[in-house]
Amino acid sequence: MNVSVPMTSIPYKIAVLCYLYDEAGRLLLLHRAQEPNKGLYSPIGGKLHMDEGESPAACALREIHEEVELELQPADIHLTGLVSETAFGDHTHWLMFLYEVTRPVQVKRMQFREGTLEWHHWDDIPNLKIPQTDREVIYPLMRKYHEEFFHVHIDCRGGRCDWRLEHPIQS
Repeated sequence: MNVSVPMTSIPYKIAVLCYLYDEAGRLLLLHRAQEPNKGLYSPIGGKLHMDEGESPAACALREIHEEVELELQPADIHLTGLVSETAFGDHTHWLMFLYEVTRPVQVKRMQFREGTLEWHHWDDIPNLKIPQTDREVIYPLMRKYHEEFFHVHIDCRGGRCDWRLEHPIQS
């Protein structure tokens, strides 16, 4: 049953997701021990400190430092994707900046309060417990546009996963 959610009652949140790779090209994922998405796998990341005027790139660098204890510079990251979501879980609109670290990294700390970090090959990701929007939209686009750029809008109202690529324009 599709439930109509009043759009004015849903907050908009801004976050970053960070895609880190090792020498073998495996992706670092967090097996989440906390909400949101408890029990699922996701890239590391977090919400922008909007009250401080933090930029998305600064947020990505801060989250990488906080979660995997790596000190990186702006030149070490690339904005690969922009994801806008309407009514994720019928309670939050999201604007997410997807950054890739441009060089292989080594991570020493593999566990912290938010969960356990694990390296995964891209081909294994569809077999993991991941959010529907990640499985159907975000991971396929990250693979396709690796080190390029895409923007996608996903409509999640009422449990849907309707999406459209807004950049690059498909003809």
